[in-house]
Amino acid sequence: MKRIIIVGGGTAGWLTAGTLAAKIKESCDMGPRITLVESPNVPIVGVGEGTWPTMRNTLRKMGIRETDFIRECDVSFKQGAKFAKWTSGADNDFYYHPLILPQDFNHINLAPHWLDQGAGQSFSEAVCPQEALCELGLAPKLITTPEYASVANYAYHLNAGTFSKFLQKHCVDKLGIEHILDDVLSVNSADNGDIRSLSCASGSEIDGDLFIDCSGFKSLLLGQHYQVAFKSCKDTLFLDTALAVQVPYPDENSAIASHTISTAQDAGWIWDIGLSSRRGVGHVYASDYCSEQEAADKLRAYVKASGADADKLDYKKILIQPGHREKFWHKNCVAIGLSAGFLEPLEASALVLVEMSAQMIAEQLPANRAAMSIVAKRFNKTFSYRWQRIIDFLKLHYIVSKRDDHDFWIDNRNKATIPDSLQELMELWTYQSPWHDDFDHAAEVFPAASYQYVLYGMGFETQASFLERSESRRKLAMESFQKNKMLTQQLVQHLPTNRELINKIKEYGLQKV
Repeated sequence: MKRIIIVGGGTAGWLTAGTLAAKIKESCDMGPRITLVESPNVPIVGVGEGTWPTMRNTLRKMGIRETDFIRECDVSFKQGAKFAKWTSGADNDFYYHPLILPQDFNHINLAPHWLDQGAGQSFSEAVCPQEALCELGLAPKLITTPEYASVANYAYHLNAGTFSKFLQKHCVDKLGIEHILDDVLSVNSADNGDIRSLSCASGSEIDGDLFIDCSGFKSLLLGQHYQVAFKSCKDTLFLDTALAVQVPYPDENSAIASHTISTAQDAGWIWDIGLSSRRGVGHVYASDYCSEQEAADKLRAYVKASGADADKLDYKKILIQPGHREKFWHKNCVAIGLSAGFLEPLEASALVLVEMSAQMIAEQLPANRAAMSIVAKRFNKTFSYRWQRIIDFLKLHYIVSKRDDHDFWIDNRNKATIPDSLQELMELWTYQSPWHDDFDHAAEVFPAASYQYVLYGMGFETQASFLERSESRRKLAMESFQKNKMLTQQLVQHLPTNRELINKIKEYGLQKV
């Protein structure tokens, strides 16, 4: 393995390049050279401005200062997602999927004890402090908290365009990645069917040992060259179109939401992401149930309701093919990012799949071609599982809804559209609360807590059973609820607002780790 070629820039390309380069630099003195080939004529698709908490570790390992990242990429802190009007559609209908695990999650399942207590507090409010922090617009840390450390677990909202340029500069200047601006015209094969080289518009030929396809929806290598089939999941996840717009704040000191806001509509939902300088807002919808004009009208109405002049803004249309490639690594080519697939913006799964893919390649980078086939087989098995789990989790949000005001919501609950794996779990959870052993892998994309937050946030009922209901367990649960109540009160008193912390970081910076 002497040379790795990444085709395509954007967030996927540069995150992959940086993750591989940092790992190689840490592990050996003379590892394979990394070259990123990027077309100068392809605009960045700004889908996925929300990250998972994993991004903190990804950037830290690459040697990036969190202060620089926040200052240069229009970043704000994200502590979870607020889902409005998903359950009944009423104005007061909302729940949170926070980023903090329930109190004492490794020792006790609080869900059955919360169910026993009846109404009063929402599930997320009873088991973690983050709903309260988000409702008050508070930040997840203090200016004195070191870089990447947290008081409350957090992820980011970011500007995808500036983030890609920021990563590019760091990867080239600090990690020594070769950057070539050129259009790939053709792919040249070796005798064994591997990719031998790429022929470019400049007349140059770029050869390599491992080719990573980050060419976006085009899927230049895995899709076009190798003709690896695309597996649609539109019969499960109906959304296929998005209208996106950038919304300015009223003034520079406007509050920044400390969470993603997802507001359900007749045939889809509207995302609202607060960056430090603007909001990113968009309506993702199912064209089988909603016309573009209807979707645009709903988006304009939402933007107007927030106080902005919706008629003066530019709207961008994005077509989505929900699904993924049947396999992700074929021969000496592996796809990462949109070239591997895309589902929908819900739960910000796109960027975390890029991180996970790049990390697995970095950790199991094959030493030679003989080892590559074994690593590829392992990679395909792992990511086939992960994509299916994400599909199940996204579908969960729709099938627990009680909305019956539109065919979109009714059809989402049709069993024919629900994967068998999810149907089986839903039947199990009728009798016992989601817990660690309900899943096949130790490292799941979504932990049992995420399923609990969605299910019980949307009013799902689990019948009382003997599990977790001994007197000693009940006493431990009451102690955990009380511990969470005290922690919430403490954090609410001491944490600054999201806007206050972002402004302080821009002025003073955070402490280095």
